Amino acid sequence: MDVREIFYDVKKYLNKNVVIDGWVRNHRKQKDFGFIDFSDGTCFGTIQLVYDNSLENFEEIAKIKVGSSINVKGTVIKSEGKGQEFEIKVSGITLIGDCPDEYPIQPKRHTREFLRSIAYLRPRTNLFNAVFRVRSIAAHAIHTYFQERGYVYFHAPLITASDCEGAGQMFQVTTLDLERVAKDGDVDYSKDFFGKSAALTVSGQLEAETYAMAYKKVYTFGPTFRAENSNTKTHASEFWMIEPEIAFCDLNGDMDIMEDMLKYIVKYVLENAKAEMEFFDKFVEKGLLDKLQKLINSKFTRISHHDVITILKDAKVKWEFQPEYGEDIAKEHEKYITEYFNGPVFITNWPKDIKAFYMKLNDDLETVAAVDLEVPGAGELMGGSEREADYDKLVRRMKEMGVPEDSMEWYLNLRRFGGCYHSGFGMGFERLLIYLTGVENIRDVIPYPRTPGNCDF
Repeated sequence: MDVREIFYDVKKYLNKNVVIDGWVRNHRKQKDFGFIDFSDGTCFGTIQLVYDNSLENFEEIAKIKVGSSINVKGTVIKSEGKGQEFEIKVSGITLIGDCPDEYPIQPKRHTREFLRSIAYLRPRTNLFNAVFRVRSIAAHAIHTYFQERGYVYFHAPLITASDCEGAGQMFQVTTLDLERVAKDGDVDYSKDFFGKSAALTVSGQLEAETYAMAYKKVYTFGPTFRAENSNTKTHASEFWMIEPEIAFCDLNGDMDIMEDMLKYIVKYVLENAKAEMEFFDKFVEKGLLDKLQKLINSKFTRISHHDVITILKDAKVKWEFQPEYGEDIAKEHEKYITEYFNGPVFITNWPKDIKAFYMKLNDDLETVAAVDLEVPGAGELMGGSEREADYDKLVRRMKEMGVPEDSMEWYLNLRRFGGCYHSGFGMGFERLLIYLTGVENIRDVIPYPRTPGNCDF
């Protein structure tokens, strides 16, 4: 049986015999008895095993090391000690998998940097056991949200010939002999596997738009890749994105969905990962639960980029980066604006020159119907836009931004073949997890992080 069954219904199992399999987290041995902190990974909690010298193999049990896997037979009883409601009085323990003394995950505090170096073992620690369970629960919440509302889950291709963001920071996919290419100095893509240049996707948005024109509401949830040589706490070369796309939806409708989805996910995680979230609140980020509950109860502010810049310019603050109309905002500006409105803020109608080609051009011809969601304590969490539905305007924007039309004919044809106004947004899954857990480094919310110079495991 699983340990989680005991935790969820202690009364049912009290004074009953159980058989469980799992691992030794800690082992405290005395002369005539001992205590083992035991976990089988099915829930965040550990169970204390109590054994004594009445057992036939007491001496062998006393030698069991931290990290070993064991089979346990015993009786669930009320605990006489502090810190746990119940424990297991052992009637027998069988060693399944031994563990050497040099096992790295000993019952002491380890730095996160050290644990990244043994990422294949770090889920066995309390912190990462909690992080990756919350990752699983949050992923389920995302699928549940969209599935219950009639969205079709669309699997976007990971190998693509289109650069959604137009930034060119993509990992190339090739079967060409790179040593020969380096020697000859020429690249003949017609001889490559796909007969053209191909890369790992930076976004599934463009392909998702095609399916939104058939299903009305779709979403992607999968890995994306950026060949960006950045070593910040919030950047990774491989990360997961949630990207809904909705036909017959304008920018205001897009923001309604963004707000509703985020509140749903946060509420779902708080309800379904109580032990993990209490652990984060106590040991990772003080006040985390209050922060998240406040977000659920907040009404998100909506304000234009122009008005945000005005507020920032009028602020009695000495900025490191001076806010300017027509330019992006910095982290310090994001922090100020969420504090100014005391809650999450949708910043809308961004200058067209700093946004992507596919965003709807506003009537002022200077801004696009784009939105970024800024949340307290994290800054930008989501970004979206109404998509440009006018064929001629889209062509002009592509020319202005140097996006090749010939390879994007299929995308342009969406505007010719029964096109409609439509919107969507993207949310980096790891950014969400940083916000949910208080664990501030993206490397610690991805099982095996891929960053510049790091592709271990």
